[in-house]
Amino acid sequence: MPTKLQRLSTKFLKWRYKNISNKTFTQIMSVLVGLLAGLASVTLKNIVYFIEVSLKKGIFISNNGLYFILPIIGLTLVYLYVKYIHKEPLQHAVSSILFSLSKKKGVIKPNHIYTQLIAAPLTIGFGGSTGLLGPAVASGAAISSNIGRFFHINAKTRSLLIACASAGAIASIFQSPIAAIIFAVEVFSLDFTMLSMLPLLLASISGVLTSYFFLGNEVLFNFTLTQNFEVKDTFFYILLGIGTAFASIYFTRMYFRIQKLFAKLKSPKYKLLVGGLAIGIMLYFIPPLYGEGFSFINDLLHGDHIKALGKTPFDKYIENIWVVIALLFGITIFKAVAMTTTLAAGGAGGIFIPTMVMGSALGNVMAKIINHSGLGFSVSESNFTLIGMAGLIAGVLHAPLTAIFLIAEITGGYELFVPLMITSSISYLITKNAIDYTIYTRELAQSGDLLTHNKDQSVLTLMKLDDVIEKDFKTVNPDMTLGDMLHKSVAKSARNIFPVVDKNQSLVGIVLLDDIREFMFDTSLYETTKVETFMHNAPEHIFHGKDSMQKVMDKFQNSGAWNLPVIKKGKYIGFVSKSKLLTAYRRELINFTR
Repeated sequence: MPTKLQRLSTKFLKWRYKNISNKTFTQIMSVLVGLLAGLASVTLKNIVYFIEVSLKKGIFISNNGLYFILPIIGLTLVYLYVKYIHKEPLQHAVSSILFSLSKKKGVIKPNHIYTQLIAAPLTIGFGGSTGLLGPAVASGAAISSNIGRFFHINAKTRSLLIACASAGAIASIFQSPIAAIIFAVEVFSLDFTMLSMLPLLLASISGVLTSYFFLGNEVLFNFTLTQNFEVKDTFFYILLGIGTAFASIYFTRMYFRIQKLFAKLKSPKYKLLVGGLAIGIMLYFIPPLYGEGFSFINDLLHGDHIKALGKTPFDKYIENIWVVIALLFGITIFKAVAMTTTLAAGGAGGIFIPTMVMGSALGNVMAKIINHSGLGFSVSESNFTLIGMAGLIAGVLHAPLTAIFLIAEITGGYELFVPLMITSSISYLITKNAIDYTIYTRELAQSGDLLTHNKDQSVLTLMKLDDVIEKDFKTVNPDMTLGDMLHKSVAKSARNIFPVVDKNQSLVGIVLLDDIREFMFDTSLYETTKVETFMHNAPEHIFHGKDSMQKVMDKFQNSGAWNLPVIKKGKYIGFVSKSKLLTAYRRELINFTR
């Protein structure tokens, strides 16, 4: 019997269908999910701030030595939460959203709403070197998905609202609504049309307003641009673009190498122990690796590299500018290591903000080298710090427009637009040529589950193999006589293909009706000739769970076949016909572009 809430929900939905158009309702929902995603972002920031302040005011952080144990404590708390409450492995925030969009029609489990609100603050508050943007986006996306399901919104609109939630989360964290919209378009491969632009804009504004309501005029980067772009510095910005490109390649490859190393440790306990100790050692020598690193960026922007570096074992040498440069370069190198180690050891967090930290350090390093090279050159260290961030974002995330507009909005103007374009475009072009996919998309691309701006590719990604498998084929076995095949299979089938399977249901070949047509009426062969006489190999095989729909299409194209058998875990399960595949493709294309 339906509950009171279900009855009220049904009445509301009936009223909505009669009085509010889908377009208007989508816009209303975009405002709602933007507000809620912004609220999730604010909540995350406040929880992390509370943990960090509590640790700093208490007995925990009195010297660098205690950095050894804090990451282990944080990772242990996350491990206990995941094992006993969440009860499933933590997934990379943005990658899991992309997978849900491509293969789950935008359906995300409700527990993902609060999991990131718990796991990410425990990770980052205790020293994990990751960022809050990914968890904020993931929490907002889960909120949006479940609201969409509650109001029976279709899969395509639900996907748009998930992108709106991500825009709301980013706009709330950075107070940069334009960059938030562009991020949703670049990373989630959203079509930038009037139909999608207005909901994204409304969600982005809602996220910013939420941030202002709870945090006032507080901004992440309290910085005012004092030096504008000068044409004479163009060459140095080109060099910065090249430098951030190589740093982006290093960042991405280091991520996958460390993940691969930790994959060899089968037990989560060993992972958190090894990871926690490794992070602790890095924090001891390089304290700015602690947590997200926004204070580090702010200190560099204000020209206070001593405060940015904090207390280190190298303090007595800190007056030497080349020691400072070496320490800042160490942050450039080890931020990627610390971030990946945190995630691989079982922590939660994102890669966006660590990318900014690494870029700010690299930009500052290059500016200091130029200024102290003795060649008479002088550039703005704060400008290079900002533009270094843009270069890393463009290279690591393959999102140059997001990088340009985010830094432009952070600076409160567009005076640095030209150098931002120079550095970001160079970094993106070099990195894109060296690495096809980002940390977000590599595994999805390899499994054929990645949505892209290519409509044909996206439609194939959205299709499911199970929807086009046909199972009304009569199977035969190799030892069956021709007579039995004719009476038990051919006479009872409307198909002209007969899969030949052994006793284990493994496909050993196929027989076409044309293969036996000239022998069908020769009764002398009925008992003396077996099916194995006529069978031959299929032109290709489709492997369920391994072949993407793009690969299935390629197999039809290359083989010239009209029907191909499907193998699942070594066993035959059915056929896919080219005609049904193309019909399903056309239907999905219509839904995708509607």
